[in-house]
Amino acid sequence: MNKSNVVLVGMPGAGKSTIGVLLAKTLKMTFIDTDLLIQQKEDRFLQDIIDTNGIKEFLKLEENVVLDTKLQNHVIATGGSVIYSSIAIRHLKEDGVLVYLKLDYDEIQKRITNITSRGIAMQKDQSLQDIYIERTPLYEEHADITINCSGKHMEEIVADISRILQKEPIFNKINQPGKPTK
Repeated sequence: MNKSNVVLVGMPGAGKSTIGVLLAKTLKMTFIDTDLLIQQKEDRFLQDIIDTNGIKEFLKLEENVVLDTKLQNHVIATGGSVIYSSIAIRHLKEDGVLVYLKLDYDEIQKRITNITSRGIAMQKDQSLQDIYIERTPLYEEHADITINCSGKHMEEIVADISRILQKEPIFNKINQPGKPTK
């Protein structure tokens, strides 16, 4: 089955939203950010939702928002915690190629300066490194494509993703008309 969406997964600070906008422009697709959908639905910031409702409820809300999205020809930036929901991941992969934006922990740490207000789904006793160690194997397991983003500029990452997608037989948005797929 051909897929029409590009789904970006990865740690907070990996650049999913920024890269997503640039990638959508490059691929002439529509961009959507599931974190923004959650905020719009709740009319609150992510951190407010986590502080008020707790992480368990936030993760359930995130899962429901993702399951409610029925999209085609979109670049979708997900929240870093979506990887905890196998149901949401399965749903995203039905019509999407999952691209893991892999970034070394040191770079994530440099980029995340607002850990207490950013809306990161993590327990009070967890550190950023704890969730990095916890989530990385999940991203790697579910990714169709892994892009090493360490030390690269955004434009270079977008070019890498575009080039790989052009060769991806299951991704129909970029495949040339009449070109046979495997």
